[in-house]
Amino acid sequence: MSNFRHPDFSQSRFAAAPDARFEPAPASGVLPEGFFSTTNLPTYVRVGGAWKLPREPRMDSAIVLDPDGVPRVLEGRYVQAGQPIVVGLAEDGSGGIYVHAAGFWGEAEAGPEGEFKFMSSEVSREKPTDYHAMARMLVEERARGGHVIWVVGPAVLHSRGRDTLAWFIEQGYVNVLFGGNAVAVHDVESATMGTTLGMNGRGVPVEGGHAFHMRAINRVRAAGGIREAVAAGVVTRGIMHTLVTQGVPYILAGSIRDDGPLPDT
Repeated sequence: MSNFRHPDFSQSRFAAAPDARFEPAPASGVLPEGFFSTTNLPTYVRVGGAWKLPREPRMDSAIVLDPDGVPRVLEGRYVQAGQPIVVGLAEDGSGGIYVHAAGFWGEAEAGPEGEFKFMSSEVSREKPTDYHAMARMLVEERARGGHVIWVVGPAVLHSRGRDTLAWFIEQGYVNVLFGGNAVAVHDVESATMGTTLGMNGRGVPVEGGHAFHMRAINRVRAAGGIREAVAAGVVTRGIMHTLVTQGVPYILAGSIRDDGPLPDT
C-alpha cells in the first residue's frame, strides 16, 4: 500500500492563502451556484487560518462547515437551508481550497484527465447490432399504433447520441422512456454546460468538468424538477427537454449510491 504524504503547508503559497469562502445554502437540498464539488482526491480547506481535512470525505458532494468549526463533506440533497457551503473553483490553494493530487508516493501530479480515468474506455462493441432490423421494427410499430418503450443508459449521452434520440422522440418513435438517474443528469449537463461528465463533444475532459454534472443537478433541484426547469428555460434542449415538450412520459430509476438524485428520480 502506498504511503500518504500530507501537503507541506509551511510553504509560502499555503501560508499566504486566504480562508475558504462560505455561502449559505439558499434552500434545503439546494447549493449556492458557485459551490465546490469534491473529487476522489484528498481535499483541504483553510478555516480560521488553518488547513483542515474535511470529515467524511467522498466525491461529488459539497463541503459544509459544522458548528464546531470543522468542515465536513455532505451530499447536496442532505444540505439544510442556511448551512455554510464552501464556494470556489480553484483547486490550487489560492482560494482556500487545495486538492492534493500527489498525496501517495510515486503518484504523478494529476491533470484534468486524471479525474476521468474511470471513463477512459470506449463504448462497448462486444455484440453486433442489426440496426436495419431495429429501424424496420420501429417504423412498423409506429404505423400500427404500437407502444414503443425505450430503456436507455448514460452511454447514449457519452457516445454523443442525445440529438439522435431527441429526433426519435420528436418523430413519435418513443412512447415512454425508462432510464437511470444518470441519463437525465448528463443530458441536463450537456444542455446547460455543454459537456457530459465533464467532457466536451470530442470526448476531451475540460478544466473543472468533474463538477459540471453536480452543478446541473443543483440547477434542476433549485427549479423544483425537470419539468419546472424546462418551463423556466433552464433546460432548453436535449432528451429531457424533448420528452417534456412532446408530452412523452418517462421513468427515472435511482441506485443505492446515487450521489445526486434529481427530484424526478
